[in-house]
Parts: sequence; structure tokens; C-alpha cells
Amino acid sequence: MDANGVRAITALSDATRRAIFESLPQGPRSVAELAEATGITSSAASQHLRVLREAHLVSMRRDGNRHLYSLDPRGLNDARDYLEQFWPSALAAHAAALRAAGQPTTAVPPTAGQPTRR
Repeated sequence: MDANGVRAITALSDATRRAIFESLPQGPRSVAELAEATGITSSAASQHLRVLREAHLVSMRRDGNRHLYSLDPRGLNDARDYLEQFWPSALAAHAAALRAAGQPTTAVPPTAGQPTRR
């Protein structure tokens, strides 16, 4: 099992951490900016950012006395890798449900329909 993939998914299960994470694609932001955007204190934002950093979902760099946070693709890659292990069985279960409901299914090679890495 990919421990960091689980850690990343768990980190994003919290609505506040997800809001912080979702505000970062526009570019690096300071703790104060992230706190204001999510309506929490800077102290609370720092605690959430620590969890996101431990899951490799965000990275931090110093800019003078400010800490700027950016997205870190490692955590998302880990989460995707973890979830991809379930894809074949999910497709098989879906096909079985369609067959049970009398719906037509098409033969899909085992690797077809699986997400591809870019």
C-alpha cells in the first residue's frame, strides 16, 4: 500500500485543507493570504499547511520573512497511484452490474479505460 497516497487523500478529506489546496493553482500564496481566503486564523492555516506539506501536497519557500506555499505534484501523484490499483476491479464491478441489469457491455481489454499517466 502507498502510505503517502493514503496520507494525501486523508489530508484532502478535510474541507478547510481542501479549500487551501484549491486556492493554490493560481500561484504561490502566503499563510496570511491563505488564512484570509479561507476565513481562518493564520495559526489555523499554518496547522493545515503542515498536514498538506507532510502529505507532499504543498511545498514552502521563504521570501524574506514570509513563507510562500505552492502546489507540490508529488502528493497528487501518490494519491493517483494509490487509487489506480482499484481501477480494474471497479471496471469489472461496473460491467457485472450492467450485465445483471440486462444492459449491453462491450468487451474492453484489461488496460483499456484505465487512466493514463501524462
